Amino acid sequence: MIKERRGIQSIEVGGQLLNALVKSGTPMMLKDLASEAGMPPAKAHPYLVSFAKLGLIEQNPATARYELGPLALELGLASLQRLDPVRIATPEITTLADRIAHSTALAVWGNQGPTIVRFEQSTHPIHVNMRTGTVMSLLNSATGLVFAAFLPPKLTESMIEVQLERTAAANHAKRLSSKEIEAGLAEVRSHGLARAVGNPIPGINAFSAPVFDHTRNIVLAITALGPVGTFSADWRGPIAQAVKKTAATVSARLGYRA
Repeated sequence: MIKERRGIQSIEVGGQLLNALVKSGTPMMLKDLASEAGMPPAKAHPYLVSFAKLGLIEQNPATARYELGPLALELGLASLQRLDPVRIATPEITTLADRIAHSTALAVWGNQGPTIVRFEQSTHPIHVNMRTGTVMSLLNSATGLVFAAFLPPKLTESMIEVQLERTAAANHAKRLSSKEIEAGLAEVRSHGLARAVGNPIPGINAFSAPVFDHTRNIVLAITALGPVGTFSADWRGPIAQAVKKTAATVSARLGYRA
């Protein structure tokens, strides 16, 4: 049994005030801040005075409201600069693969488009041509659709145009219209994840969800994939929700606030 390490209780109590300010996201009056932290104003005030001396909080003299101070900002920026999205997400997709019993992958936006940087094979291997370095189709894969839906259009327009031309020429089919493409991307945004059902890999379903950083920009896509027979393609099913939850967890670690 691991013995719990002893801490300083007064610091932990005062930390509740900082947590309350962070969760609020807006300046707060003393009574509201104290209430949110679960303590009377008379108890909260000395902590706030000390935090103000350190620069962790500051009080607006005009409104008397408290907000995070310059030191809190510096600490936050220092922490964000040390964050490595891929390093943080890698153990999460391993846990996700174990939880849903399907393979998972991690992709970043590379020079050629959505690029796989991690692939976690499940205990039930599937035979797919996906490995580190694989570049995914922007419109014909769940991973690609996530980036197409959440990246600024100026970053994806030229790649989408090239893909449309190649697909139409190879399949001798009518190319998708701008309205059809936008409708598909709007569906991804509304669900918060993309879905592929037996396409582009026959017999394989997939869900992919975006990971955002503190600037609210997409930095990763987390994808789960598996055989049609055992991989539910239900938007509200357990696999879809597990993928979304994992992406949300990593986003929160990267400082993203919805």
